Order: sequence, then C-alpha cells, then structure tokens
Amino acid sequence: MFALADHLFHPEGDVLPREADAQAVSAALARGTACRSPVTGAVYGTLLNDRAALLALGDAVHAAPYKAPPKAPILYLKPRNTLAGHRTRVEVPVDSAGIEVGASLGIVIGRTATRVAVDNAFDYVAGYTIVADLSLPHSSVYRPSVRMRARDRFCVVGPALVAKRHVVDPDNLAINVKLAGKPDFNASTTSTVRNVARLIADVTEFMTLSAGDVLTLGVPHGSPVAQAGDEAIVSIDAWAPLSVSFVGVNHQDGDQP
Repeated sequence: MFALADHLFHPEGDVLPREADAQAVSAALARGTACRSPVTGAVYGTLLNDRAALLALGDAVHAAPYKAPPKAPILYLKPRNTLAGHRTRVEVPVDSAGIEVGASLGIVIGRTATRVAVDNAFDYVAGYTIVADLSLPHSSVYRPSVRMRARDRFCVVGPALVAKRHVVDPDNLAINVKLAGKPDFNASTTSTVRNVARLIADVTEFMTLSAGDVLTLGVPHGSPVAQAGDEAIVSIDAWAPLSVSFVGVNHQDGDQP
C-alpha cells in the first residue's frame, strides 16, 4: 500500500522523500531547491492515447502489419536510468534534432492493481504527478524505440506527488510547456482516447500494477522540441511546475554528466 496524504517531494541531498503541503513545496522550490524523482517504482509510458496523435497518423493506422487503430493500450517502460527530478540537466545528443518534451499526467498507483473495473479504478490511485517524458524525435509508434526513449534522465518526474484528494477531475487538467523564445505549448487531459479510469482498467486487464508504480496518461500530439541551452518549464493545472535544463555533451566516454 502506498498512501499519500498531501504532497510528497524529495529534495536533493535528503535521504528520503518528505510529505508537505503545497505551500511548503512551493516555498522550497522558490529557494532554488533541486529534487530527485519522488517515485521509485516502474514508470510506464502510454502511446497513441491522444486523439490528435491518432488523427495525425491518417491512413497509416490501416496499413500493415496492424491494419487498424490499436485496440489495447500501447505501453513502453521508462527504465531506472531515465528517472530524474526537478532542475535536472539532460544532455542533447550532438547528432539529434533535439529532444521532444512530452508533458504527461503521471498516475501514481496506491495498491496492487489486477483486472480493475472502471468503476473502481480510482480506489487504486494514490495521487498524480507531472512527467516530462522525453524522447528523440522519431516516427515509430507501434514499436516504441528504446534507443529514442530510454536514454539517461529521459523521464523527469515531480517536483512532487499530489494526493488524489487534491485533484477533483484528472480528466480535465490543463497542460503547459514553456520554452524561452517559442510559443507556449498548451494541451489538456480532455483529449485522451482512454481517460484515467479506462486506462487503468485496460492496462490491468493484462498486467499487474504495483503500489508506487506510475502510469502516464500519454504525451499530447505536437509536443515541442528543446535544444541545448533551453530550459523547459512543464506544468499541469496549478501544481508546482517541473523544470528541465538541456545541455550539450561535454564529458568523456565512460564519465557521467
């Protein structure tokens, strides 16, 4: 069981995450506090759960080998090496077109969930968080690419987990990404194919989610692309925003940034 009473965040340098109210979290972040990821469980990303993303595929969804839109959630794993927290620095590969900043709602599981009914789905939710689901721009959607999505620090989570009781309607939350010098990117959780309850039900039909795991609702279509030198500010609703900085590669082989 993973119970969350208010907000949970993990300041850099602290051994364990701590619970606090929204004001305390905001005050700490205003002082420039960097954070670790507040989650340690598995993080599962969801593809093609945005109506605009499906529409953008056009006739490709009817082409071989699948010949139809997906009938079940398309998931991919963001492994442990990808996890990072607020104010992290992410390296932009020198041979890439940049890094896509996918802003997604993270659904934090509160207890073991297997074959959950839609009507009971929220009984298995502890809370929510912001996930900056990063990837290198690419066109593969039916077979998620580990090379593009599972690079170091490509899953930035936080800065805090928000208890379920603070989120009246997770299916109607505003999403925003700010990159200096570019128009704001705005989206909403209203655009999903499967809402929070349906996604939990459909995923747990074929796999078990454990307490502390995170299931993302999915990245909105048209997410912005960051370059070295950019800072992305990712926000959902009025929650404390998540900051990610993008830097050039400047370390030797075998070293860590």
